[in-house]
Amino acid sequence: MNLKEIYSDLLLNIGFSVKEIQQNWKDLEKAYSKKSRHYHNLTHLKEMIDSFEIYKDKLQNPDEILFSIFYHDFVYSASKKDNELKSAEYAMSIFTDIKPDRFLSRGFGTVGFAEFDRQLVFDVICATQQHQHNSIEDINWLIDFDLKILAKDWDDYKIYFEQIRKEYRIYPDFLYKPGRAKALKHFLENEFIFQTEEFRNLYEGKARANIEKEIKLLS
Repeated sequence: MNLKEIYSDLLLNIGFSVKEIQQNWKDLEKAYSKKSRHYHNLTHLKEMIDSFEIYKDKLQNPDEILFSIFYHDFVYSASKKDNELKSAEYAMSIFTDIKPDRFLSRGFGTVGFAEFDRQLVFDVICATQQHQHNSIEDINWLIDFDLKILAKDWDDYKIYFEQIRKEYRIYPDFLYKPGRAKALKHFLENEFIFQTEEFRNLYEGKARANIEKEIKLLS
């Protein structure tokens, strides 16, 4: 399935109408397709959802995590520090026009509004700001889906950090390079980059090697 189909099936399952889904998808596609988005775009969502599909049986709340993937970078500006909070708030806002009685209904074969944990979605999206270990294991999985790019083969990793540089093109090198290096060093200072044992075993070494190599290039 393509992204639109996955999104539509998810929102139908939660309880949105076809008309609501169509409008919400248009808004989401528009946000992730802005010219300023060289990395934080629909391709990034697709790669995260590929990981989700592999590990969704490990999740306690797969619908909430999938919904969070779609909205975790909805608001993204390189010059802002509150993208995650604004994205989380936007994710909540698409529920605001839902009539209260629809939160009480339980459609057969659906999650339904009553069962959908909106607070978890809010917390998950906010957690992508710091990428720190969380007591809620589902959040750890989403963090790892988001950071899997760090463990790509070097050629693909290089494309990734070049895309990030384009997103931060408003900053000259003398500001960008030390800022980027500081952010990367923060990953290395943590005991682990990845929050789940599965991802640590598969990707920890590769991610650290890539980050160390990029830091050398920045300096």
